[in-house]
Amino acid sequence: MSKVKYYYDSETLSYRRIEQKKGRKFGIAALAVVSSLLSGFLLLLIYLNIPQLETPKEKAYKRELENMQLQFDLMNQRLKRDENILKEIAERDDNIYRLYFGANPIPEELRKAGFGGVNRYKNLEGFDNSDIIVESSKRIDKLTKQIVVQSKSLDEIAKLAEQKEELLATIPAIQPIQNSDLKRMASGYGWRSDPFTKARKFHYGMDFSAATGTPIYASGNGVVTRADANSSGYGKHIRIDHGFNYVSLYAHLSNYKVKKGDKVKRGDVIGYVGSTGRSVAPHLHYEIFKDGERINPRNFYYGSLTSEEFNEMLKASNLVNETLD
Repeated sequence: MSKVKYYYDSETLSYRRIEQKKGRKFGIAALAVVSSLLSGFLLLLIYLNIPQLETPKEKAYKRELENMQLQFDLMNQRLKRDENILKEIAERDDNIYRLYFGANPIPEELRKAGFGGVNRYKNLEGFDNSDIIVESSKRIDKLTKQIVVQSKSLDEIAKLAEQKEELLATIPAIQPIQNSDLKRMASGYGWRSDPFTKARKFHYGMDFSAATGTPIYASGNGVVTRADANSSGYGKHIRIDHGFNYVSLYAHLSNYKVKKGDKVKRGDVIGYVGSTGRSVAPHLHYEIFKDGERINPRNFYYGSLTSEEFNEMLKASNLVNETLD
C-alpha cells in the first residue's frame, strides 16, 4: 500500500492530502524502463569492448583451443622430422645401397604417389578447421605409404646383401675386350647416327672397335644361353645369363669359343671379334639387360677401370657419333 503524503495549508491552517497525477506516475515508470534499457545497453557495450572480461566457460574453451593448437604444432614438427628422415633414407637407398648391389632405383613417381579415386577425406570436411585436418591426414597417409615402399626396398637390399659374394662375382663388371688405353670405344649408349640410313636411332649398347679375331671376355660369371646367328642384325652372337636378372650380349662375332649351356667365369674368352650381321666394320657390340630391359653398360665397368679411366670412358661414350651397326 503506497504512502499517503500531506502538506500544511497556511490559509486554512490545516493539513491537506497530496494528490499524485496519473500522467506523472506513467512518466516515472517510463523513465525507469528507459533507464534500465540504457544501463543494460551500456553494460553490453562495455562487455563486448573489454576482451579480458570472459566467463569461466569461455576461459575453459580458450584453454582447450590453445592446447589443441599446441598439439597440432607439435604434430606438424614430428611430421616434418619424419619426412626429412625418410627422405634421407630414400636418397641413401637409391644412391648407395641399390647402386652398390646393381638394383634399379625406385621411380620417384612411385615414392611420391598419392591416393586417387574416391575422396578419402570427405568425412573430415564441413568443420571450422577442415582444411588443416584434411591436409594433415593427407601428409600422414602419404608418409605411411612411402614408409611401406621404403620398407619393401630395404627388404630387397637385405636379400641382395645375403647373396653379396655371388652377386659381385656374377654382375657384368669388366669391359668385354682388352681396352686399357680406352681407344677402342667407338660408340656409346643413346641416340646416334645409323651408319646405313644416316637417321638418328637409339643405340642400345656400346661398340668397341677391334681387329677381327680379337678375344672377347665374359664380363661376369654365368651360363651361356645362346651362341648362334639366329637373331636379326646381331650376326654371330652370345648371350650369358648372370643370374639376379642380368644378361649380357656380345654381337657381330667372327667365331665362338663356347656353346649353349657352358658355365663361364668373369674374364674367360668366349669368342672373337668379327663383322657378321648388320655391321660396317669389325667391332664388338655389347649390351646388358636387367629385368628384361636394356640398360647402359657403361655403369658396369667398375671392376676393370680406375676412377680417372672411368671418367675418360664416360666422355668417349657420350660423343654423338655414328655407330658401327
